[in-house]
Amino acid sequence: MNTTDGSSAELQPLADLDHDAPIYHLALPEEWTAAITDGQYCISTRAMSLDEVGYIHCSTKDQVETVANNFYGDLDLLMHLTIDPRLVPSEIRFEPPAPDSPLLFPHIYGPLPIAAVNLARPWTREVSGWSLRSL
Repeated sequence: MNTTDGSSAELQPLADLDHDAPIYHLALPEEWTAAITDGQYCISTRAMSLDEVGYIHCSTKDQVETVANNFYGDLDLLMHLTIDPRLVPSEIRFEPPAPDSPLLFPHIYGPLPIAAVNLARPWTREVSGWSLRSL
């Protein structure tokens, strides 16, 4: 099965997803620093707030590298946030990014408490692109 970006992916039924497995979010370093001061993170995705979008875009482990390359290819540094969904008080829904997409991405429908982030690591883009090998 092909995704909208031309890569292949298998549709994973919602019932088969591990809702306790870590989820991931890519943050700009300055936005993550501000969130630490505020005690919560309220950025949905690049240049868009939680208030504007209604949820925070996240990824599974298998999706995060593709998301970084598709949406952050012009940047050299991101914060790779590892989130424990059991510590997120807001609803987390696994939803397609577009009506015709076979993929399901985790979306957090409220602020992300800093305490729910188990690990925040700087992630530097390699010359060939974003690779989890460099984490």
